[in-house]
Order: sequence, then C-alpha cells, then structure tokens
Amino acid sequence: MRTSKILAVLLIGFFLISFITPKAYAETEFQAEKFPFKSMQVQIMPEFDYPQDWPSRDIPSLLVSQYGTITNKSGQDFNEKIEIPVPANDKGFEAILVADFPEKDKPEEQRPYDVDKEKGNISWKPSNPIKNNETYEYVIEYYTQTIEVNDSKNFTYELNNNADIEQLDIIYYAPMNSKDIQMEPKAQDNSKDDYGEDLYFYQYSNVKKGEPLKYTFSYKKDGTESSMEAISKLNPPDDENHAGVNGTATDQVTKGSKSSNSNKSLIGIGGASIIGIAIIIAGIFVYLGLKVSFKSAAKPEKSNKPTQKKPTAIKKDSRQDRAEEKKELRKKLLTGKIDQDTYEEEMKKLI
Repeated sequence: MRTSKILAVLLIGFFLISFITPKAYAETEFQAEKFPFKSMQVQIMPEFDYPQDWPSRDIPSLLVSQYGTITNKSGQDFNEKIEIPVPANDKGFEAILVADFPEKDKPEEQRPYDVDKEKGNISWKPSNPIKNNETYEYVIEYYTQTIEVNDSKNFTYELNNNADIEQLDIIYYAPMNSKDIQMEPKAQDNSKDDYGEDLYFYQYSNVKKGEPLKYTFSYKKDGTESSMEAISKLNPPDDENHAGVNGTATDQVTKGSKSSNSNKSLIGIGGASIIGIAIIIAGIFVYLGLKVSFKSAAKPEKSNKPTQKKPTAIKKDSRQDRAEEKKELRKKLLTGKIDQDTYEEEMKKLI
C-alpha cells in the first residue's frame, strides 16, 4: 500500500511538471509583442563613412543606426536574449555594433550579438535583466551595400517592426555635396545647416506592429568622399553660432577607456566605433550650429499641433561629457592644431 501511494505521488508530480516546465520555458523566450517600443529613432546615412575593410569606394556605403527604448510588459523580469529585425539578407549587410545603457550615469556597453539570416534578426543578451514594467535602451548599427549607382544613386529603406512603437522618428542624412535629392514618401520636415546641407525628417505616433514603412531615396553626388571626410575639411563660419571654434582649444583631453565588448574592429575616419560616430554627429550638430526642428506627423485623429523633438543622439544626458571632449578634438582638427592621425588616435581613447 505504501509503495502504491509513493508511486501515485510521483506520477502526479511528473504530470504537473509536464505542464509547468514548458510554461516556465515559454515565459523566458523573447516575445516581441510583450516588449513594445516606447520610442525608436532610425538614422539613415548614405556615404556617411566607410569601414576600414570596405571592398571598394566604387560601392557607396549605407550606414543605418537604430536607437530603441522598449518596455517589459511580459509580467516578469526578463534575462534572456532579445531579438530585433534587421535586413540581414541585404547585399553586403554587416552588423558592426550592438550596445545598451545599463546604468543611467555610466557609458554604454557593447554587447556580443548573433545575426540570424534565416529569421532576419539580430539578437543579444542585455547587460542586466530587464525588470518588469521597466524600459531598456539599446543601439544597433549596420552597413549595407544596397545603394545602386546609375545616373543617380538610389536605395530603399524598409522598417520591419515586430512590436508597437509609441513614438518613431526617421532621419535621413543627405550626403555632403549631394544634389537632386528625391524621396518617396515626401519628408514631413527638413532643415538646412549653415553649409546648405539637407536633413529630412519623418515622425509618427502609435505605429502598430507590422505596419509597413518603406522609403526610397535618390541623389546625385560626384566622387566617393564620405560626409565625415568632407566635414573634416570645412572651416566653420565666423559668426555667433560658431563662437569659440577659432579660439584656443583646450590642450588636455580627458582620456576614456576602450570597451572590451565589441566583436568588430574600429571603423573609418575618426577611428571611433559607430556609437562614437553617433555622438560625433551630436557634437558636429552643436559645434557647427545646425538648427534642427521636428514637427509632429500626427494622424488624422490626432492634434496637428507641432511638437519639438531632438534626435536621441543629440539629447543632453550623462554621455554629453564625452561628446564635449570629442567636440574639442574636432575643434583642434578643424583649426589645424592636430593632424588627422593624431585625431584618430585620440578618438580611439574616448570609446
């Protein structure tokens, strides 16, 4: 009798485990719909820079940065890999950076990642568990070779979102010295910097999962010089927006530590990682006096009142100190106080 009772208890136990274990496992898998985006910003940058191992300057580079903030709505803390769609099967696709921001007052941390061409996504494990109902910030950077060269240079960008997005910004950086810029759909807003270069903006609210967002861009541009190379040759105007640019630069530059989490080499001009380039952009925007504005792309049922929104990379936050240091380096480069090689070496130290 006692033996039969023990067997009965064991059978019941195994029966319960057969239900409980799969459920617990399922809850640890990433389910995109349970991690909606609080915000996302995509920066589309044709011929902005070239990686050191780029096959040929006759092939224009397309750099895409995606900054996302997701919210854990799964009902429990999450400590497994997250998955974000990327065009992994596009020609020349090369993911070069994944980073997150695990601590508010600390620098970003680069994360090891995997690219799944079959699923069309990139995945990585966050630096820290994502607490239930809390947000998680990340940045993805990748290159493609999808710009076609004919009479003009043209390409298509398509956003595949696997979850709802509360606020979405898409920014197109026209290449330096480009002309005849065309896009479909037409940009909702645009701005010119002090050198006549164009930036184009799209802004959306409450984008639903799977909602199609596809853009085509074309432009004409002679030569293969990247925007970063062109910017490094510019002399800033002598006006109040650029006050201090031609003054004496600080001789001492605070040195940061190099991240050990990257699984790709440093890239292109400036010798910085792509996350560094995003911060350089912020420094350039402030440094060159660019005036950028956004207007709300409200849907018909929403208010048409314009709202001001700065790109994520330009937000003033705990990472602004390093942006200032990089701005000082660029100031030295533009005023001839250091050469390009010195500039690149110093930029590496600020990663």
